[in-house]
Amino acid sequence: MSLSSKLQTADLDWEWVEGIEIPISRQFGDVYFSKANGLLETRHVFLNGNDLTERLSQLGDYQYFCVGETGFGTGLNLLTLWQLWQQVRPDNHSHLHAISVEKFPLSKTDLIRALNVWPELKPLADQLLQQYPLPIAGCHRLSFPEERFSIDLWLGDAQDIFPVIPKTQAVNAWFLDGFAPSCNPDMWQENVLNHIVRLSELGTTFASFSVAGVLKRGLKQHGIQISRPRGFGHKREMLKAIWQAPVTPETEQTGSAQPPAIPQPETESSPVKTGQRQIAIIGAGIAGLITAWAFAQRGHQVMLYEQNEPLAGASGNPLALLNPKLCPIEQAAEHLMTLSWQYALNFYARFNAFRPIQVQQLALKNATDLPGFAAQYPEGVLTAPSKSQQEPKTEFPSLTLHHAGAVSPHQLRDEILRHPQIGITQARVSRLNPLPAHIELWQDQQLLATADHVIVCCARQSAELFENYPVLKPIRGQVSWVENGQQPLPRDQAYSYGGYCMQLDATQLILGASFYPDRDDADVLMEDHVHNKQLIHNVFPAYAQQLPAVEHWQGRASIRAQSRDYLPLLGKIQDHEHSYTFAGLGSKGFLYAPLCSEVLAALVLGELCPVAQPLLDKLNPQRFQKKAKVKKPYYSG
Repeated sequence: MSLSSKLQTADLDWEWVEGIEIPISRQFGDVYFSKANGLLETRHVFLNGNDLTERLSQLGDYQYFCVGETGFGTGLNLLTLWQLWQQVRPDNHSHLHAISVEKFPLSKTDLIRALNVWPELKPLADQLLQQYPLPIAGCHRLSFPEERFSIDLWLGDAQDIFPVIPKTQAVNAWFLDGFAPSCNPDMWQENVLNHIVRLSELGTTFASFSVAGVLKRGLKQHGIQISRPRGFGHKREMLKAIWQAPVTPETEQTGSAQPPAIPQPETESSPVKTGQRQIAIIGAGIAGLITAWAFAQRGHQVMLYEQNEPLAGASGNPLALLNPKLCPIEQAAEHLMTLSWQYALNFYARFNAFRPIQVQQLALKNATDLPGFAAQYPEGVLTAPSKSQQEPKTEFPSLTLHHAGAVSPHQLRDEILRHPQIGITQARVSRLNPLPAHIELWQDQQLLATADHVIVCCARQSAELFENYPVLKPIRGQVSWVENGQQPLPRDQAYSYGGYCMQLDATQLILGASFYPDRDDADVLMEDHVHNKQLIHNVFPAYAQQLPAVEHWQGRASIRAQSRDYLPLLGKIQDHEHSYTFAGLGSKGFLYAPLCSEVLAALVLGELCPVAQPLLDKLNPQRFQKKAKVKKPYYSG
């Protein structure tokens, strides 16, 4: 099974033991948690085995702590960890993050049934279930910012996943869970253990219910020291381990141990710095605004610099449609649009500016492929309505995407700018001056500010602040809106057909959008209104004929910025130690920005990254340089 294959959900049996319903995996023939008491076992083996009560309670302000897990299962371990975090976390800006891998995720129905066993965890389980991802391969970030807690749930085979997790930060403690080695030998293979160690560092701890020889040998060969305290319940032993520097004759004399001799891959995350960061973001389009939110939610101070008004560019249309073009399922784990789609829906759901909708995606060609494509995805994602079910009437077949959304950009802007950690200044930054400890922002001869990091999010104008910045081509686009109060479309429905349309409000229809590469004129043009009307007329001719004449239409034109390969530029730019960029989002800014801002925060702050290494490499702003100059993967671990 490759990382991107279609996932199979867990196949379960259920057994009642002393009034508790225990899930049992048919794939592995093993229980998901101890029949004695799974909650107490988790506390004994994984929480106490990693000394987490003490370690979490002592985290400093803005300190980041990561727990890794080799089998998500029912989520019991991470919910128990979350409960402990609530009990012992310091009253500061420290953050707990977890990464977990699962080859056979439980269906949401089965997960609800399994977690009903633990009433004391229900408040946390309900929050987890609200963001529980569809069973699609890849990394799914679940964010709980009010709790200062987050989870990266990697769905797929551990053999495929662990090698592609970027080491943008080390894991501090491991829950070596999963089914017993005798039932699930693949989880305990040398390849997996080698990458678990790759993602660790001196001081990382490990705990497992298993003391199988394959596990002990795998850890010991990396110099990790193992002990076997008493196990839970009837189990005589469990495994507890720590990666300490080896003792040598020299360290015995000096009292200081040296790092282990085994080679460790370098990380390219920013040097660890404690305390609040001062983040300068240039550009207040959707990329800048959502990036500001990502840092502010972590407690850092953000200042936006915008030479015009927020959303003055391509992000400022009256409505944004979250309408992903999903890829074949075997590409999903490294397809930015598909990964961004689920995270974006969870992200925007926190804002009043968002409303969930469905999108009827009309097939103008390859219509015979629709049923097979819909079948690739989990049930309830895509369905193919019959022609009699399609409204407005059309001759084209379609797929209905049931998980989509619409965002009111200006309302979202206002909600973001109300965050107490976000400020905004109207200024044109003309020059950046990187210094060893910080970076200066200049407007001509005037020093505007200094910051720990600057993130340049000003589309094509980003090139003015860097040498050799990748070329972003302009694409003119115009949206139109028109009164249709006599025949409004359903508020929870959008239509995609090369163009798109949906209700802007109760009485107006919004249509888009023209697409003219290599044009940077932004006047509203009658010919673009005609273009947008022709697009809707091609698929809904009877409906389009009832719309007012284009002379009565209103519109907005703007210039999108697009990279050569249609992917954003995201990450460190050139050799500027404190400088990053996020640009080139094309027409998918609202879809890409939430997940990409989390990637950017990980690179800047030294956190675990929510995308696989191959995709991270594809986003690297330096990817257009000659291949010969690239000596190692970008931000590799």
